[in-house]
Amino acid sequence: MSEQAVAEYRIEDLAHHSGATVRTIRAYQDRGLLPKPERRGRSNVYRDTHLARLRQIADLLDRGYTLASIKELLEAWDAGRGLGGVLGLVAEVHGPWTDEEAARISRAELNERFGGMPDDDAVDEACELGVLERIPGAPDLFLVPSPQELAVAAELYAAGVPLAAITGHLRELRGQVEHIASRFLEFTTEHVFARYLGQVSPSAHEGPFPRTEADLAEAATMVRRLRPLAQQTVDAELARAMRLFATRHLQRHLGAAGTPQPSDPSPVALPAGTVRAVQELVGTDHVAEFIRAATERELQARTMNDLARRGGR
Repeated sequence: MSEQAVAEYRIEDLAHHSGATVRTIRAYQDRGLLPKPERRGRSNVYRDTHLARLRQIADLLDRGYTLASIKELLEAWDAGRGLGGVLGLVAEVHGPWTDEEAARISRAELNERFGGMPDDDAVDEACELGVLERIPGAPDLFLVPSPQELAVAAELYAAGVPLAAITGHLRELRGQVEHIASRFLEFTTEHVFARYLGQVSPSAHEGPFPRTEADLAEAATMVRRLRPLAQQTVDAELARAMRLFATRHLQRHLGAAGTPQPSDPSPVALPAGTVRAVQELVGTDHVAEFIRAATERELQARTMNDLARRGGR
């Protein structure tokens, strides 16, 4: 490499400084991801612009983008729309979608929270699900992306739910939640982001919207505004559904006056003393109604407490 005002690199030097292999650099050139080098005699000369581009590609790959999508982003930049705006939108999308912070937990703490005995199979499955992440060079230490999720698993286990049932439920729940997330993104893309990202506008005669730097900046701001909406909607609907179905379950399992329902093979009855106390308070004909109202009030109180706790953060 010659030491000039503008740095110049041979392909081997470029590979060394960028961390990419010579073969990868040539593949990027063939796919149009990297500008062609300057031909000088029998040698190819690369500059700092090539090094910067390689680092941008590496960063986008780390964020989970495919080479095809990276090419589109870089073409937007080359067309004069500004990589700053593109990467600003990328950074916003890849930013945290929750205010929860990751934590660390030792293997000893993990064992203590789940029965006190080591369970390698359970740890492997938790890592596969992403509930735990292994830390290179620290075999007895794990990253916990969502401490709340791990805490829920620990509470369920303490309540007597087997670990296999917990992980099975999480797999099922994850599929359903991913469907909800996908639909929310489709919905917002169709009705909000199409106007920023060059897709067909609501008025067909207007044609595609241009992907300008201002459009990209506004799209990034819109992502920031809409970020909490999906969780807020799901929280509200989950609370509504839990209240509805918990009441139905209670009625089915406890019966009108704490007696088993004929259709339920394994009912749970209220203690006789509790039933008598409710009967004395509201009368025999209103026991089921009282239990339903008391349950709904308790669920509503818990929901309000949870919302107040979140609002105080």
